[in-house]
Amino acid sequence: MAYEFTKEDLKQIEEIKSRYPAVMPATLPVLWVAQNRFGHVNPDVQKLVAETLGLPQAHVHGVAEFYTQYYKEEKGKHVLDVCTCLSCQLCGGYDILHYLEEKLGIKKGETTQDGMFTLNEVECLGACGYAPMLQVTNDQYVNHLTKEKVDKLVDSLKNGEKPQYEKIGMPQHENI
Repeated sequence: MAYEFTKEDLKQIEEIKSRYPAVMPATLPVLWVAQNRFGHVNPDVQKLVAETLGLPQAHVHGVAEFYTQYYKEEKGKHVLDVCTCLSCQLCGGYDILHYLEEKLGIKKGETTQDGMFTLNEVECLGACGYAPMLQVTNDQYVNHLTKEKVDKLVDSLKNGEKPQYEKIGMPQHENI
């Protein structure tokens, strides 16, 4: 498959480049443009980014490989990153991961046959106080997970709905 940026993408990339005194710092946000366009930044997409920015492919590859948020292969429409770090683990993170494996009929690291979901086990997402939790496609967090909450999330994603933003107050501010 030949990858190409749209005119809108190229306009956005030029705007990104204009924010920096040199082109190299634009690598991260341009990789996001690419991932949003193609759903991943496989080696062919990395090559496109390098050519578009006039940078060495090795540089773009190194950046893409370093950050786990960049998908180096095709993923499902919705990527469910389930945290199993210590806080989430103690609060049932592995239970949620295994429940999703059973519910979706896949193992961690796999994608459903219909291409709707990819399931990942990830390290800390920085929301230990809201464990167990997961992140949906590098975007929204879903906190204090239960099997019922997971069922509702999967159903809403299947119906094309994004998860509702969940406002969680800090204990020190609850009486204000």
